[in-house]
Amino acid sequence: MRTSFTTASTLPAKIDALVIGIASSGTLPAGLGYTRAELSAIGFDGRCCQTTIIPASGQSPVRVLVGLGEMSALTANTVRLVAASAARAGARYAKVATTLVTDARGNAKDNAQSVVEGMALALHRYVDLKNDKSSLPALTSVVLIARTSPAQVKAGMEMGIATATAVCTARDFANTPPSHLTATQFAQHAEEIARKSGLKSTVYNRDQLIAMGCGGLVGVNAGSVEPPRMVKLEYRPTGARGHVVLVGKGVMYDSGGISLKPSDASHASMKMDMSGAAAVLATMGALRALKVKTKVTAFLMCTDNLPSGSAMKLGDVLTMHNGKTVEIHNTDAEGRLVLADGLSLGTQLKPDAMIDIATLTGACMGALGKKMAGVFGNNRGVIDQIKQASTRTDELVWELPLFADYRRLLDSNVADMRNIGGPLAGATTAALFLSEFVADVPWAHLDIAGPMEADGDDGWLNRGATAYGTRLLIDFCAQFKKPAASKKK
Repeated sequence: MRTSFTTASTLPAKIDALVIGIASSGTLPAGLGYTRAELSAIGFDGRCCQTTIIPASGQSPVRVLVGLGEMSALTANTVRLVAASAARAGARYAKVATTLVTDARGNAKDNAQSVVEGMALALHRYVDLKNDKSSLPALTSVVLIARTSPAQVKAGMEMGIATATAVCTARDFANTPPSHLTATQFAQHAEEIARKSGLKSTVYNRDQLIAMGCGGLVGVNAGSVEPPRMVKLEYRPTGARGHVVLVGKGVMYDSGGISLKPSDASHASMKMDMSGAAAVLATMGALRALKVKTKVTAFLMCTDNLPSGSAMKLGDVLTMHNGKTVEIHNTDAEGRLVLADGLSLGTQLKPDAMIDIATLTGACMGALGKKMAGVFGNNRGVIDQIKQASTRTDELVWELPLFADYRRLLDSNVADMRNIGGPLAGATTAALFLSEFVADVPWAHLDIAGPMEADGDDGWLNRGATAYGTRLLIDFCAQFKKPAASKKK
């Protein structure tokens, strides 16, 4: 994350611009020097996320006005979007101060976190492989003016820095081309993040995975010259209030294997098929900074999926870590195979809850589009906590049915099950497949195939990989409460 944030009780002497929040009605900020009629005359009425630039004049610096909309409708999520709009409008100014934290009223800590997240995520760009880096915003320094509740503002700012850093990290991983980020290299990055974040890390190579019976991960990897890696990360806070397991799909590049994907624009996006693992790794890296009291164990299931003479074939039967056999009917339904091994391993730890996150099915994207993820699960308490985290972070989810009657679509003549269930209800049959590997552990599955990528800048999202689910998982772990044992009805 290139943007730095600090707090101050008064306006710094040397800034390039001042960001001010203006509601659509009510009293204007003191010293603004404009009436409502004068603002209206220049086309600014304070509607949510509207921006305008007022040039420097006398002792007044450049001012970036951003609309808050109706104050009564303002939420932390709205503040995040407002801050993102302000950051884009003021991106040409290197050092900016803002009164948004107090302009927005409400909880100072929540506002500060939202302002940091909104501005940092809107300003983020992946330019590592560009010689011309002129597209980077000039804005790299933001001062939050804390006229009241300075301790709360500072605490919220630090939370925002931790979460925004995690999202930017996950975005960078998902935007990196597969030639620059193999499973081995990703595992090395995971070890480095673990060292910096107080995590225990263990990396498993191909021979170890074979010995462990991880037939899903090894089978998907069979067509690649790059070896697979499984990374286990452990966060163990003192006095932990529960244990959560996270499993991330880390398919570094997905060609579809023998069931080759069509050669269209979507092929170039398949470097992002490891977005689930990126979100989990970034989440784990933020837990200590946020003083999360939940014990969290993560499994990153990393490989690519390529066609070759040694590749997994249709009709092959793989044995998963929990001993179940799977007949392959489509090699492009590979994500569920690597997750199956991770879920089987997670189940053995008997956690209080387990979540997997994956860019899993085009069917989910077809149902929900690119603005929200699908959530399935076997436990009402876990699903409800995911929905609550979704609401707080503005990473939308929609619950889809884990309809048991469709399990028969996965029946196989030669194995315990097959890896696809036919052309209909693909998101549900994929979730039903995964449910075979969680035993009675409270579990939820997040299908982020739709929102893994944004087509353009939109609020806190930027064109390219979104790192969707990162803030949701962080919030879920931070707020986690052990669910009741009863399964979802």
